[in-house]
Order: sequence, then structure tokens, then C-alpha cells
Amino acid sequence: MQKKLENKKLNKSLFKKTLNWLMLSVLFAGWSTAKIDFDRQIRPIFSDRCYACHGPDNNVRKANLRLDKMDSLFEQRNDIYIVNPNHPEQSELYRRIISTDPARVMPRPEFKRPLAQEDITLIKQWIEEGAEYQKHWSLIPIKDVPVPELKNSTWPKNQLDQFVLERLKQENLQPSTEASKERLIRRLSFDITGLPPTVKEIDVFLADKSPSAYENLVDLLLASPRFGERMASIWLDLSRYADSYGYQSDVHRDMSPWRDWVIKAFNTNLPYDQFVTWQLAGDLLPEPTREQQLATAFNRLHRQTNEGGSVEEEYRVEYVSDRTHTFGTSFLGLTIECAQCHNHKYDPISQKDYYSLSAFFNNIDESGLYSHFTNAVPTPTLLMTDSEAEGKLTELEQQVIDAESTLEDLVSQRKSAFTEWAQNPPETAKIQGLTGNYSFDDIVESNVPNHADSEKPGTIHDNPKVISGRRGKGLQLSGENSVVFKDVGAFDRANPFSIALWMQTPDYKDRSVVFHRSRSWTDAGSRGYQLLIEDGKLSASLIHFWPGNAIRVRTKQQIPKGAWIHVVVTYDGSSRGNGLRLYLNGMVADTQIVRDNLYKTIIGGGEIHLTIGQRFRDRGFKNGSVDEFQVFDRCLTPLEITYLHSQETLDIVSKDLIHNQEKQEDYYQYYLVNYDEIYQNQLTELMKRRDEYNKAIDPVSEIMTMIELSKRRPTYVLKRGAYDDRGEQVAPDTPASILPFSKDAPKNRLGLARWLINPKNPLTARVAVNRYWQIFFNRGIVPTPEDFGSQGERPSHPLLLDWLAKRFVDSGWNQKEMIKLIVMSATYRQSSVPSPKLLEKDPENRLFARGPRARLTAEMIRDNALYVSGLLVDKVGGASVKPYQPAGLWKEKSGRTYEHDKGDGLYRRSLYTFWKRTSPPPSLMIFDAAKRDVCVVKRRETNTPMQALLLLNDTQFVEASLFLGQRMLKEGGETLPEQIQFVFRLTTGRHPTEKEIEILKKLYQEQQRIFEANPDQAEKLLATGEKERDLSLPSTQAATATTVASTMLNFDDTITKR
Repeated sequence: MQKKLENKKLNKSLFKKTLNWLMLSVLFAGWSTAKIDFDRQIRPIFSDRCYACHGPDNNVRKANLRLDKMDSLFEQRNDIYIVNPNHPEQSELYRRIISTDPARVMPRPEFKRPLAQEDITLIKQWIEEGAEYQKHWSLIPIKDVPVPELKNSTWPKNQLDQFVLERLKQENLQPSTEASKERLIRRLSFDITGLPPTVKEIDVFLADKSPSAYENLVDLLLASPRFGERMASIWLDLSRYADSYGYQSDVHRDMSPWRDWVIKAFNTNLPYDQFVTWQLAGDLLPEPTREQQLATAFNRLHRQTNEGGSVEEEYRVEYVSDRTHTFGTSFLGLTIECAQCHNHKYDPISQKDYYSLSAFFNNIDESGLYSHFTNAVPTPTLLMTDSEAEGKLTELEQQVIDAESTLEDLVSQRKSAFTEWAQNPPETAKIQGLTGNYSFDDIVESNVPNHADSEKPGTIHDNPKVISGRRGKGLQLSGENSVVFKDVGAFDRANPFSIALWMQTPDYKDRSVVFHRSRSWTDAGSRGYQLLIEDGKLSASLIHFWPGNAIRVRTKQQIPKGAWIHVVVTYDGSSRGNGLRLYLNGMVADTQIVRDNLYKTIIGGGEIHLTIGQRFRDRGFKNGSVDEFQVFDRCLTPLEITYLHSQETLDIVSKDLIHNQEKQEDYYQYYLVNYDEIYQNQLTELMKRRDEYNKAIDPVSEIMTMIELSKRRPTYVLKRGAYDDRGEQVAPDTPASILPFSKDAPKNRLGLARWLINPKNPLTARVAVNRYWQIFFNRGIVPTPEDFGSQGERPSHPLLLDWLAKRFVDSGWNQKEMIKLIVMSATYRQSSVPSPKLLEKDPENRLFARGPRARLTAEMIRDNALYVSGLLVDKVGGASVKPYQPAGLWKEKSGRTYEHDKGDGLYRRSLYTFWKRTSPPPSLMIFDAAKRDVCVVKRRETNTPMQALLLLNDTQFVEASLFLGQRMLKEGGETLPEQIQFVFRLTTGRHPTEKEIEILKKLYQEQQRIFEANPDQAEKLLATGEKERDLSLPSTQAATATTVASTMLNFDDTITKR
């Protein structure tokens, strides 16, 4: 009997709660007994139960029926109306949902998702009332919203509160009382700066009785440099910031300059429209500044790979997709990624829309793989020079320009000297600069004699086949074997050189390595120089990192198959595409410049050698033949190449040839380089200046940014999202369902940014202000900040959301002003302690009838411990640091060893902690930090035993407890109660109760007895961490205080914002 009564009470309680929630949800949705609202009441039903078969995705659509579009919804088919306004009995949609026939009822029984009776009733009522159709709420343009007029109310502090209070009155609820000043300063300080107030700052605020005390505090905190750090920590989640590439190798990459720019942008209150534009398209602004270019690193923060066997194009496409997804989530609040493989099933975004949007991000010169063997930064990049380095580089660059100009002037000035020389030229001459000369005629024990320098032979590997060559013997290669020349050809980009050979390809080759001096193909970013066959054409390249830091020329015509051709590659040391030439059979080839942006060294990647026929993880010269391989340490002239091809002595005795007008220019070039001392000296000077400039720029660090290609890369719809299954070609465009792209806007990222910040865009401002609200109330007005679409939750206060969004745009997108508006409100200042009635009716605080209460973020918990202990190094910006973490975690994930920093690096704010994607900082992850593989706009929140164990045992927190305990003993006063009060206020921001003091006194006394009986345990505890403690304090006393401090760092009030 007793059990039945208990069950009855339980059922009554559950019924009451369910009824309350039903009433609340009705109000949240804006329902009223007057009229059904399609967007708030009907569309969610259609989205959840119908769109899977009758929505935007034409690949799975049944009966060619769309319930997400008005024209289809009210369509008439053969005298049958899908929906006939005012007549549910004449509406096929209604007849289907009430049908009892399994063959006709919708949704289909096999889907096992039938409509609830209340849903059917709503649909019927909607049709009876005229079936009024509305766009989805988030796609309706933002309009002016009148502020509610409330009579006889003194509670609101600003207009924001009037929206909240009006809603509470509808619910017959009252707002909570204002929080205590102790609570408010702590709440504000953590929310705006991420750090707690000092005891002195609390006391000053408590003593200030002026009406402007609170506002003065808000202004002070917003002006703090810590504000930028706090806001940046949120933006880093959204931007997927990390200090490593991710995937298997997950090696370091330095993106910290961008992180520091974000901090500065928030601190200087860069308007949100500019904040967004710079990150999306700062490089495309007129005469962009370095900061505007740096901001575009936002687009390059995605994961990257260099795993063996990875397909470069597959991952390049993946990076473009990541940018598209991040754009959609962070700025539009839409699940854009759902349209990557097919039309979005719930929102009006087609697959074509998706790829048209991705086209904006598909136009930079990047590779899908970063270099494994070199530390090259994937292109495009920005050189991170300071003002001093920039000035030095400018000076050195000008010296190169001056030297080139002087050399060019000499070309016209030395003609009289040439005329004089031509009267009595040398009888015979040799081509100078030959350092390698290999005929393959006399291979002995795999050694290939060097007829130019016998001490530097080549070697054959894996037995290339000896064949009849162009002259004497040659070699036929398999694509896997090779000829290696270890001691010749070590040229950097300032060194002129020439390489000649006879070669024969038996067939068309889409890609084949003829010769190279590099470690690998994609595994080294092709660092070095090379001669390839690409699409049947010859290409020559000098490369720091392919494709964006390189020069390449390619013949316009395919080379002949099955015939010997003489090929010469010449390079003049200029790092320019027009300084790289190809000659075929003694004549300069008709080529096009494919890349022309080499600005760093081409040497590096380990032990590399000039090699014919094969390269690691590349396609070798399969069945190709070579002969007469020659290397020169200078750039040969056309005349020399002509004679090299003919294999005759360079005979210029014939005055007929010298005076032949057609040959005059060739002879003059030959003369200048080989005989004119003044020209030769200036050429040497130019090479010296180039070398100086190159040595100055090579060490300059780089950061990945965005630089638009001059010729747009084509973008295609990818069938099922597969990178290699191209469909229709598309142009850059935006989903028209959101806002049509302006015909006058440029079809690039700058045009996209302007589309995004257009006041007519219904999403941008709503998404932004919702994020600000979430920061301060721990939930957004829209609880699903990542999804403002049909499957996301609807705003709890839609009019407030639109009023904030409109005000944000009208303010000039002023971020600090919006934040101040929120924190100045009475809504924000409420106590977080709910009444029983309020807790029962609104347990999740959707109505904002009380102040925010939440555990501090992972960063705040660690930073708070460092701050109150006096350990925090309060420095803004700089390279990422490596604080303590358990040993072996990196080894387990990537085979590398984590070595924590010494000194200041152990005590920086968590914002600066090194973020390795495959092994993020464990102390932050345990407290629910985002992993940052992808864009995250809302962290989850868990409560686990691991969190308490971390606070009790992690080196960082034990050391912080030690130094907090020292502060307690040295600064807290003479008596134990004074010391306890001091440490309690430091950690919680409030005064302890008498009961709390007694509990902590008892703890102190118990621990003191334990340590006095076991002094070795005290010493062991005090040995934690790198920083030396105050040895003037007795060990047992210091260890006891450490235990009390550790207890306080674990205390709920310490790690909770109230």
C-alpha cells in the first residue's frame, strides 16, 4: 500500500513537471491560442518527420514533392491539393497523415517515426486557419524591433532587460534579486578577463558606494589587456587553432602570430565587420597591411597531413572543405557540411550551393601535403619580419636591384669593347664551368667516370641497362633505378648553373622524373631543382616548397617520343621564372612560366644528391634513356648551348660568323660572360648581393596565410563528395536562400566578406550576438549556436535576439559596446541562486530569470590557480609554451617526447599552452576544452572524478597549492583564522562563514600532526614542481598550508562562477 502511495505521488510529481515543461515549451515557441505560427510550430514537425523524403535533397526526394518550399506545398496535382488553405479535408497532406492504410499513411510505417496526435492536431488547425506560410525564422531579414513598454517597473537597467522582464511576466515569474557585490566583481572579472579579482580590487569595489561603481568596474575590465586574452580563448576554439598539423605525424607549426593578432584585435575593439573581413580576405583589401594579411591565417588553421600514401589532391580538397565548414558554422550558424555529399536534407542549401561557396576558398596556391623532410611552411605564406629585419631586407633588396641595373647598363656600354675583341678573337675556346661530364661509356663496378673531375664519379643503383646511346653508350632506366652524382650540382637559388643531357622517352608520360636534386616529391615539398616530363612536356623547376614558393617553366609542345633529344636547363641565379630556360636540340624552347614566386632556399631535407631517373615516392623515368650528362656551375649562353648540342669545338675564329648579323647577339652574350672583365666583375658582384639577400631572408619565419591565385582554379560539384569524381563546374556564389550575392561584388573572398557583413544578411549579426550572450550566460538565446537551421533549437527570446542584432549593426559592429550592454543589464547582475519555484519551472534558466552559474572553463581553472598562488607570468603574446604534463603522452601518439619548459614557460596563461592535436593538454581536456580538430562554438560540460583527481594531484596544481600556502603563511596575518580568511578570500572572492573557518582550522591541525609525525612526507610534497620554495618556512608548516591551499583550489566556490 505504501509503495502504491509513493508511486502515486511520484506520478503526480512527474505529471506536474511534464505539464510545466509543456506549458513552458509552448511559450518558448511563441504559441498562442489565437493562431498557429507556421515557422515555430509547423516547420519543426515537417523538418523532423517529413524533410528526409520531401525536403531539399533531390537525390532522396519521393514523389517529386517538397514540403520545404511554398510553391510545392500549395501545389495542385490533377485536382488534388497538397495543402488547400482552410480545407484540411481537401488537403492530401492531411489525408495522408490521418490515414490508417499502411500503404498511404505518412510518414511511412517502415520509418518508425509516426506523427504524434498533437502534431496532427496542429497541422489541421494550421490548414483550417488558412495555412499561412513563413520563411524559417533565421532567414527572415532583421528589422527594427520596438522595445517593450513596461509599466511600474524599476528593475530594468537598460532596454535589454525589458525584453527579458516582459517574458517573465508572461510566465508569471519575477527576476531574481541582484547578486552581492562580491559575487558580481568575481563574475565580471572571470567573464571579461578570465582571471579573478584580487582581494584589494574586491575591497575597493565594496567600498565604492557611488552609482557608477559597477559601470566603472566594467569599463576598467574591458580596458584590460586580459580582455583580449579572454575573448581570444573563445575564438581559438571556433577557429580550430593549434600548434601542430594534426593527423599521424602531427609536427609543430607556429601560428602564434595570428593568435596574438586576435588578442590585439579584441583589445583594440576592432569592429566585428572588420574583424571578420580581415580574417576572410585581408589580403584582398586595397594595399593590405601586414596585420590584414596576417589575419587571413584564420583560413589555414585546419589540420594538414603528410602521411605516406596520401593523395595530395584529396587532402587539398579536404582543406577547402574545412574552410567552408568553418565559415558556415562560425559566421552563419548553419550545418553547411551536410550539403557536401548531397543537397541538405533540412535547410535550403543545395550541393551546388555548397561547392559554389567552397569556390571562394579554392583559389590559393597550396598543396594537400606538407613537407616531412624539411621545415618549409606550406604556401601561401607571410614573412614574419619585424621592423628592423624588414628594413635590412629592403636595403639588401635594393642593393640587388642596383647591381642588376648596373649589369644591364653594361650590356649597352661594352659593345665597343666587343668590337675590338672581335677583330682578334681566340682561335679556339672551351665552354667554361664544366664540373660534371659523364658519358656512361666506361662504367666500372657501378662507378661512372667524371671526365671533368675524376675525383667526383657518379654511381649507378639497381642496375640500369647499358644500351647504345646518342654517342657511344647510354643507360636505359626502369623508373626504380638511378644514377647518383654525390659531389656535383649542389646549387642554391643564388647560384647560376646549367645541366645538359641527351634523353629519349619511349612513350607519352603524364609525370616522370628525368633528373633532380631533392629528397623527395611531396614528402619534401619537392625542395631542390628538377627536370620532369609532365603531360608529355618538359618542365624545369627550382623549389623551396611546391607550389607556392617555386619557379617552374614548361614547354608548350610535347617532346617527341622514341627520338633522342638534347636538353639543356639553364638558370641565372635570379630566383625569377624568366631566369630559368629550357633548350631543345640547341635552340631555346618555347615555354610558359608556370610558377614565378621563389623567395627562399632550395637546399635542405637531409642528405640529397643530383640523381637521374628516380625519386622517393615519385614516378621515375620508366624505360627512358639518357646519355652525355653534363653539369656546369654557370649559366651557359645560347651560343655555347648550340655548340654543346653539335658536340663540336667552340670555334669562333670565323670572322664571317662573328660579323653575321643573325649571330651578333649570341656572340655578344658569349663575349660578355667569358671575356669582358668589367662585366664579369659586376656579375660576380650581383651574385654576391643576391647571396647576401638570400641569407638574410632564409631564416625569417613564415606563417600560412591566404593569397589569391591570379587565374581562378576551377571548382566542381564533387559527386558524393569524392575528390576525384567531378560533376558540374561552378562559379563562386552564395546560397540565394540566405541572401543573393551582389552582381557588383567581386567573385572572391572579399566579395564573400562583404556579402557576410551586409546588414541585409539575416544570419551574421544574429549569430554573433548569440555568441556574446552565450559567453556571459553559458547558453545562447539560441541554445544551438552551431545550428540556426531547421534542426536547431529556436530562440527563447526571438525579439530580443533581433533587437540585439540590429543594435550591433547600427553601432558599427562595436564588440565592446555589445558586451558592455549585456553585462550592464539587470539580467546579468541577478543572483544565480534560484527560488524553488523558479528551479522547478525553469531548471535550465532558459528564461534568464536568474544570473549565470557554471563551472569555470578549463583555462580559467588553471589560470586562477596560478594567479592566486602568485605564479602566473602575466605577459601578453609570444610563442606557445609547454607547462607540466604527464610523461609519455606524446610518445604514445606520435613517437615524440614532450619536454616541459623551464622558468616562465611553466606559468603562462593557458591560452599560450602548446596545443598538439593528437595529444592536447590533458589538464585542459579533462575540464572539457575543445580538441580543436574542427570549429567548435560551444563546449560540452561534464562532471567526472578525473577532474577532482587532477586538481589534487597534477604537478601544476600541487605546485600552485604550495605557493598559495606560502602566501597564506606570509601574507595572511599572524593567526590561523586570519590566514584561513586570507586564503579563502583569495580563492573564492568572498568572506568565509564561521563554520567554513572551523572546518579549515580542523583540517590544518590534522594535517600538521600528520606532517610532524612524517616529516619525509612533507619534504616529498614540497619537492613538487620546478620553482624553489621559500626555505625560511618550516617544512611541516609549509606542507600543512599546502594541503589547506589544495583544498581551497578544489572547493566548489573556487572553480565555479556564480
